[in-house]
Amino acid sequence: MIKKHVTEQTAIFFSVTKWVFLSSVVGIVIGIVVSFFLKSIEYAEAQQSELIFPYYFLLPIMLVLTVWIVKTFAPNAEGHGTEKVIEAVHKKDGKIDIAVIPVKLLATVMTIFAGGSVGKEGPGAQIGAGTASFISTTLKFRKSDRKKLVICGISAGFASVFGTPIAGAIFGVEVLIIGVIMYDVLLPSFIAGFAAFTTTQFLGVEYTYYDIRFYQQIALDIPLILQVILAGIFFGVVSDILVTTLTKSSKVIKKLNYSSYIKAFVGGLFLVILTLIFGEAYLGLGMDSIKEALIPSYDVSTNTPWYAFLLKTIFTSVTLGVGGSGGIITPVFYIGATSGNWFGHIVGGDHVALFAALGFVSVLSGATNAPIAATIMAVELFGLEIAHYAALSAVISFLLTGHRSVFNSQKLGMRKSDILDVKFGQDIDEASVSLENKEIDKIKKMQDRLRAKKDALYTRKTPKK
Repeated sequence: MIKKHVTEQTAIFFSVTKWVFLSSVVGIVIGIVVSFFLKSIEYAEAQQSELIFPYYFLLPIMLVLTVWIVKTFAPNAEGHGTEKVIEAVHKKDGKIDIAVIPVKLLATVMTIFAGGSVGKEGPGAQIGAGTASFISTTLKFRKSDRKKLVICGISAGFASVFGTPIAGAIFGVEVLIIGVIMYDVLLPSFIAGFAAFTTTQFLGVEYTYYDIRFYQQIALDIPLILQVILAGIFFGVVSDILVTTLTKSSKVIKKLNYSSYIKAFVGGLFLVILTLIFGEAYLGLGMDSIKEALIPSYDVSTNTPWYAFLLKTIFTSVTLGVGGSGGIITPVFYIGATSGNWFGHIVGGDHVALFAALGFVSVLSGATNAPIAATIMAVELFGLEIAHYAALSAVISFLLTGHRSVFNSQKLGMRKSDILDVKFGQDIDEASVSLENKEIDKIKKMQDRLRAKKDALYTRKTPKK
């Protein structure tokens, strides 16, 4: 018995040692690559003001160039990145073409430079996963080890872009299968995330954290809890609108019987026209708008229209739909923060920034099916005081969004209601969701009873001849 116990502990020790070493090395390498990526975006944004004309006039041309670069050198680099990585984990044992890394980096920088409404975390995850895949393939790792290391790459990519190592690590393992956390990858994901985050900090990457610690003075009171529950419902609706718009617009654009280059040019022209009408606030990363929405004194009703989150949804859907390269999470943050700020003004009181912060993480939770990572992110970005409110709002949003996601390659591992029949293991875009047979039988019986009562009432009222 003792021998068996010692053997087990020794095997675990060597396994832990192996993955601590591997994930640390991979995390450091990914941190270096992602730092270059983030610095490139920072430089590109700084050059926008050097142009003699508005930078967004370049959108039609840049989108065409982005489509050409991706189609020519790395077709798997299209879209917002994360869904391709999830697909590689589930269907290709984590194998990712090395060409994805430079192509995704260049295409995303070009899209953001011209004002495309995208984020940087999806490319960060794809770059991280691609780096991990290249290292594991070069060293001839087993398929299972490569797959595990690629998941670490996802976590490291998210952690180094977000500046939230714990949430980034959890996001990487939570986002793959809805309702399932892959605990066997948890330790290496944490280590890879911390290693990548520490490396980016060492190389001078700066992150934005939001000080709303004045909520220490707010007690857990019933009225505020009820408002947070209502907010969670609202953010679930916002998440559903976002996912539906992204999915429908992508399908409509793909069905258009025109060259992808024509669609990219016309899409860019459409975004230029929208910008001339509504302003530049909906272009690019939109970090300034996110910061403003999280300021307690900021009045979104006077500084930004209430429909700002809807416009950002349209800008992002068009940018990605016509071939722009970039992530979806930063636009999700924008949509969540501005809709939350608006909700805060609707319910009144002194909690506008709180609801903006809740929207920031709750729309993330609903749109990506990652409530645990979203709750931890709330703590890392906004402070421990927001944790209980964030957890409540994020989980409600996650449930009310339904079996939908901005990541079409996610696998279903749970059902969000016990009266629904869901086939587990399907890709979420192919999910078959319906009422359970017993629930259908209940509805039919209820309809039969109502029909019988209606017939009986009609018979009594009809005079006999």
